[in-house]
Amino acid sequence: MTNKNALIQPDKGQAAIPIHLIDKAGLDDFVRTLSVPQRAALAAQKFAADGYSYAIVPDGPNADNAWFVVSGVANTESLSSWCMAKLAEVLPAGTYRRAEGEPGPALYGWVTGQYRFDRYISAPSEEGPRVLLTKDVAAIGPVLAEAAATALVRDLVNTPGEDMGPAQLEHEAQLLAKAHGAELKVTHGDALEQQFPMVHMVGRAAARSHAPRMIELTWGDPKHPKVALIGKGVCFDSGGLDIKPSSGMLLMKKDMGGAAHALALAALVMGQRLKVRLHLLIPAAENAISGNAFRPGDVLRSRAGLSVEIGNTDAEGRLVLGDALTRAGEGADGSGPELVIDYATLTGAARVALGPDLPAMFARRDETAQELIDAGEEADDRCWRLPLFDGYREYLKSDIADLNNSSANGYAGASVAALFLDRFLPEGVDWAHFDTFAWRPAAKPGRPKGGDALGLRAAWGLLKGRYG
Repeated sequence: MTNKNALIQPDKGQAAIPIHLIDKAGLDDFVRTLSVPQRAALAAQKFAADGYSYAIVPDGPNADNAWFVVSGVANTESLSSWCMAKLAEVLPAGTYRRAEGEPGPALYGWVTGQYRFDRYISAPSEEGPRVLLTKDVAAIGPVLAEAAATALVRDLVNTPGEDMGPAQLEHEAQLLAKAHGAELKVTHGDALEQQFPMVHMVGRAAARSHAPRMIELTWGDPKHPKVALIGKGVCFDSGGLDIKPSSGMLLMKKDMGGAAHALALAALVMGQRLKVRLHLLIPAAENAISGNAFRPGDVLRSRAGLSVEIGNTDAEGRLVLGDALTRAGEGADGSGPELVIDYATLTGAARVALGPDLPAMFARRDETAQELIDAGEEADDRCWRLPLFDGYREYLKSDIADLNNSSANGYAGASVAALFLDRFLPEGVDWAHFDTFAWRPAAKPGRPKGGDALGLRAAWGLLKGRYG
């Protein structure tokens, strides 16, 4: 596979093919600088400076290169992360530089545009890398770190459930802990049943090789502000006894997408050495079907002491997160966190409301929600806030338990799920919840079809702003 660290390199004046980024407003002026044959070549390719369009133009006989690239962008004064990503996918292998100015945010899309998931391909492509040069050397490390975090999410989500079960999530956490000198604790078996009963109940029907567990990683100076990151690690979701139709199961390998996001965000936090005491929690389970699967109508006890009636076994993600949120509220060192962020592929309702590209974001505090929105806008990783509306709490009422895990009326599914989670975290804790799709049903420049990070860079921007 391509070495991602080689895709962006310092510009030391080495030979490179120029890339001219042109918007519609500047197209006529640019064309006037070209020779007649070059204008003809541009016209023959019908280049009109539309976004993601490009043309190959022959250079003069005395030029350093035989050709250069012209690419359309919306605005040369305000580049996006994705404006050069298509070029990174389609240009021949080689070394390139932007002819006028620096690539800026486009560095990120240049790297993510060359992502390939070829684990199961018997003869993967051996094409060489497209390298982009920049004089902004200080930007290279952070960009590569964010791109690596995104690639981690994609790799984990793209991996089928047979090869990405709870044990494999534990292995990924072990790799992170070893790389950054963190402490790892894994609870399973009888201890899991006693300490995290809802995680145990959701995952107890799975094969022994996919047995449930709670994965906890701690890192950083205990004197620093405490931050908890949580990711839903349901490695495959059959729906349980409320079984999904076959069409609903096709993408359920991605139901651990929340765990993938949390692991990737933790890697960024530790890699960039933010001044926090990090507590990462991954409740990992497979929602399988067997003779000991939990049932509709069962009442589960939780770590928090709340009893939960099961209205739908396919609403299992909120159950494992409930135990994880309770543990996060207790704190890794005996005192609770000042900030909790969780990720989960939680509800189809969020996708109906916002589609595949916008993760639904919930936050207890307006200022935290705005920080996430602003950070997402800056990083081209937009999220959309949905309400934690108190009026919908009644939808979680149960006749025989403290609450039900599923509303019978079907209204406001994403908000109701978030309100369920809210019951398991102490009041006053700053909390943000991402209901993310973790998947792209169609490719876009820099964003191939398949698993993807949605909401990752938004949260990373908030954490950098607060603790960097």
